[in-house]
Amino acid sequence: MYPFTYTRVADTPEALAAGRRGGRYIAGGTTLVDLMRETVERPGTVVDISGLPLRAVTATEGGGLRIGALVTMADAASHPKVRALFPVVSQALELSASAQLRNMATIGGNIMQRTRCTYFRDVTAPCNKREPGTGCSALYGYNRSHAILGTSDACVATHASDVAVAFAALEASVHLLGPDGRRQLLLSDFLLRPGTTPNREHVLREGELITAVEIPAWPRPLAAGYLKVRDRQSYEFALTSAAVALHVRDGVIREAKVAAGGVGTVPWKLPAVEQHLVGQRPSDALWAAAAARAADGARPLAHNRFKVDLLKRTVERQLRVVGGTK
Repeated sequence: MYPFTYTRVADTPEALAAGRRGGRYIAGGTTLVDLMRETVERPGTVVDISGLPLRAVTATEGGGLRIGALVTMADAASHPKVRALFPVVSQALELSASAQLRNMATIGGNIMQRTRCTYFRDVTAPCNKREPGTGCSALYGYNRSHAILGTSDACVATHASDVAVAFAALEASVHLLGPDGRRQLLLSDFLLRPGTTPNREHVLREGELITAVEIPAWPRPLAAGYLKVRDRQSYEFALTSAAVALHVRDGVIREAKVAAGGVGTVPWKLPAVEQHLVGQRPSDALWAAAAARAADGARPLAHNRFKVDLLKRTVERQLRVVGGTK
C-alpha cells in the first residue's frame, strides 16, 4: 500500500473543501480500502465522511423515499419505510455481500463501487479502466462473468451493485452537493457506460459529494421484487439479476419498471420489456413475450453467451413472481 494522508471531517463544508483539494471520500471503506491494498487506487489523501449527518431515511410527498448516502446497507434493508414502500430495494440489499459488509457499507458507496473484473484488480494485466489506452484483457481472456449489454471495444466490465439495479428500475435519482451547489441526476445519467473512456465511471465533479438517493412516488398498489442468479447462494456477485415493479389496476398493467444486473456495464434498464407489458393483462404468455426482449442489443463474448438466455429466463421468472402467476 502506498503512503497516504487520512483526515476525518466534522461537517459538510469541511468535507467539500477537502474534496476540492483532491481528497478521496471514504465512509464504510468496503471498496476503496480493498483497492488501495491491491494498489489499484492510490489516493494521496483519504477524507473520512462517516460523521456527516447523511443517515436519514425519509418519506417524500406522494409516497416516494429519500435515503441518505451514509445509511448502511443493513439499516436501509431493515428500515420499515423501505420495506413497506419499496421491498425490491430491501431484497436487493439483503442479497448483497455478507452481513458484516452490509453493516459497514453505505448506500452512496455501494452505487459508486468499482467493478469486480479480475483484470481490473490485477495491476499486471492491461486494463483501459485502470490505465487508459493499455487495452482490455477481458475481451479475449476469460470473460464468463462480464457484460453483454452496454459494452464497447474498450471495456466489458459489469457494474457490481445489486441495489443500483433496483434503483435503476425505480428511476431513482442521486442528490449531489459540491462547491458549486446542489444538483440532482437520474441514476441512469449519473453512471456512465464505458464508450472510449471506461476510466470515467460517473459524472461526479471534483469535490462533489453524494448526499442521498431518492426514489420517486409510484402509483399504488405496486408489486415489486428482486431476483439474483449466482454461482452460489451467499456472498457472490450476480450472473444475472432482475428488479421488477408492476402497478396493476382493474386487471391491466398500468406501470412496469424492469432493470437487470450482472449483464451490463451499468445497471441496465429494460425499456423494451416495459413497453411490451404496459396496457396488457398479466399472463404466462405475456411474461414470456416481454422477457424475450430483455437481451435486445446484447454483444456476448466467447465465454458468456449463456447470459443471453439466462437473462431472459431470469426476467421471465421474476415477472411471473411479481405478477402473481408463478
